[in-house]
Amino acid sequence: MVMTQQTREKTTALLAKAGQLLASLDIDQNQTELKSLQQQTYLADFWDKPDAQLITQQAAQLQTKLDQIIAISQQTQDLQAMVELLTGVDDPGIEKEITSLLPKFENELENLELNQFLNSKYDGYGAILSIHSGQGGTEAMDWAEMLQRMYLKFFERRGWTHKFISQSPGEEAGIKSCEYEINAPYAYGFLKHEAGTHRLVRQSPFNADNLRQTSFASVEVLPLIEASSTEIEIKDSELEWQFSRSGGAGGQNVNKVNTAVELTYLPSGIVVKCREERSQVQNKERALKKLKAILAKKEELKQKQELALVKGKHIQPTWGTQIRNYVLHPYQLVKDTRTQYETSDTACVLDGDLEQFIREEIRKL
Repeated sequence: MVMTQQTREKTTALLAKAGQLLASLDIDQNQTELKSLQQQTYLADFWDKPDAQLITQQAAQLQTKLDQIIAISQQTQDLQAMVELLTGVDDPGIEKEITSLLPKFENELENLELNQFLNSKYDGYGAILSIHSGQGGTEAMDWAEMLQRMYLKFFERRGWTHKFISQSPGEEAGIKSCEYEINAPYAYGFLKHEAGTHRLVRQSPFNADNLRQTSFASVEVLPLIEASSTEIEIKDSELEWQFSRSGGAGGQNVNKVNTAVELTYLPSGIVVKCREERSQVQNKERALKKLKAILAKKEELKQKQELALVKGKHIQPTWGTQIRNYVLHPYQLVKDTRTQYETSDTACVLDGDLEQFIREEIRKL
């Protein structure tokens, strides 16, 4: 496959874009900051410090950024060398190699560029993603399970480490809700725009007449903040704890000991319930982690609203607005209501290909 004129022009444009982006990034400064953070982790009493988790998180974010910069820098040098070899020479082998390298180069370049947009306070954090079925009974529960599969496929595509936290199954099919932790740098920055209501239109598989059915499910995304983190300060006097026996699965111990936890944050009345873990200590830690995530989200939303007021824009104060339509009948279309980006390849989207939807939303900000 010989490189066409169009591919040559694309290669030149991508190399120019990479050059500009790399020039704007201070790799030496990033390496110095990373080394400083890493040296702190070598101290004997490091894990006794209240900000130990924050430091390791910052180090992981910097390492991810540096890995991206180094990879793009090396690929840029390789492509430039190949292009120079082709000057005045017709070599199908080199042209074929350039053509095969371009898709990966373009994708990694775009990821590095997108990370420059992810500069809000919690964008570099991991994420807590939960899905809840809306009204519509079995149809909505089945749709929630379809979304669950879609996001799990997306995590796999990106190579993100994720942990199953909980799931409530539907009576006949699907799920009522589920929750996952995604422990990957910038997972929250990428996923936070997925929060909202997702609407499905299709022929019902649960109806003998195959009637067209509209179903709803909501997605919630919170930053993954450790219970020991000092970024969100919470006083013990602001917390009210209640304990009870867990009624779910987990062995005999769960039903005999008060392992289930209900945490109330007194200043705002926020209530967090945790019963997934086997011990009360684990559930207390998870409840505190969830509370800090909720408070961080509220803080971020408040800042966003204040910025919108300065710009004269109106921001909806909840995440419960409809963000995306998935139409499987009478035609095939997935369309984002915010960016207007759409595709007719519904099967690919439901199989986890969400990259372009997420990129369009990040670029819009």
